[in-house]
Amino acid sequence: MKFERTQRIGEEIKKTITKMLIEGHIKNSVLLVSVDVVRDLKYAYVYISVLGQGKEEIIASLQKSAGFIRKEVGRFTKLRYTPELIFLEDNSIKNGVEMISKINKIAQAEHREEEIAETEDEVL
Repeated sequence: MKFERTQRIGEEIKKTITKMLIEGHIKNSVLLVSVDVVRDLKYAYVYISVLGQGKEEIIASLQKSAGFIRKEVGRFTKLRYTPELIFLEDNSIKNGVEMISKINKIAQAEHREEEIAETEDEVL
């Protein structure tokens, strides 16, 4: 069950990290997908989608700079306690692209079958 306070804090953390990405304070090609804050506010799971290659290296470098990012998040969100940031890869975008590709392949196969059936009907 999600709590409104943790959702609000998660959104604020997401805004701050997104701003840092846009301004170039974080130099990685990532797309921030979501932030989940645990109920006791000790941890925030930051789900990212990595654009390009080197997923493990990018996540490792983000985890190395988690202290700096946490300090900046604390400065901008004005929380009494800033959660520890844990960066995880989110595969939802990749899975969505793969699903669309599979749907397109099925649609093309069905279209080919319809064309074959139409040509067989014309021949008969």
